Amino acid sequence: MAAPLLSREFFARDAITVGRELLGKLLIRREGRKLLAGRIVEDEAYLGAVDPASHAYIGRTPRNAVLFGPPGHAYVYFIYGNYYCANVSCMPEREAEGVLLRAMEPVLGLQAMAEARGLELTGESPISRLRLISSGPGRMSDALGITRARDNTKDLTTRKSDLWFADDGYRPERIATTPRIGIKQAVEEPLRFVIAGNLFVSGKRTA
Repeated sequence: MAAPLLSREFFARDAITVGRELLGKLLIRREGRKLLAGRIVEDEAYLGAVDPASHAYIGRTPRNAVLFGPPGHAYVYFIYGNYYCANVSCMPEREAEGVLLRAMEPVLGLQAMAEARGLELTGESPISRLRLISSGPGRMSDALGITRARDNTKDLTTRKSDLWFADDGYRPERIATTPRIGIKQAVEEPLRFVIAGNLFVSGKRTA
């Protein structure tokens, strides 16, 4: 895909701005000669030192160090002993904010992503089956083969990487804002952003 990459400057801003503007952008994985791609339809902003729900709230540690580094890098962690969550670092160095990627709409390489998820795409209700590919942070990580060992600290602003963000010109008609999901701190903060009405957001869709 020849779509322009998102620049380091795109991510060198606060996570709220990045989270909203990241909706509709493509996350692309290169697997050998093949490309897999999905359009970001849901994400959440985490605001570092002022946000008790952020992994950076406690200060810099070996686990969260990438959040304090240059913007535009992957921060990947394992949760519930079951799946990986992919984030991207925001703000200039030492200002640790990030955006959690929660769901994407499959665009390219659907069969390969379905196989990575152990899914069959044939049969009834194709949209329901497609939603199972990448509707949720763990699902989309599985679909793109994202793991901490493989991708943590990876630069997502260059094709020298095998994982990057690009802009093919798509713009959401409407963005909805809600509280974040699955956290215990700062639960009422309106920091979850979704493409309104999109079929691939996780959980209950926002009309």
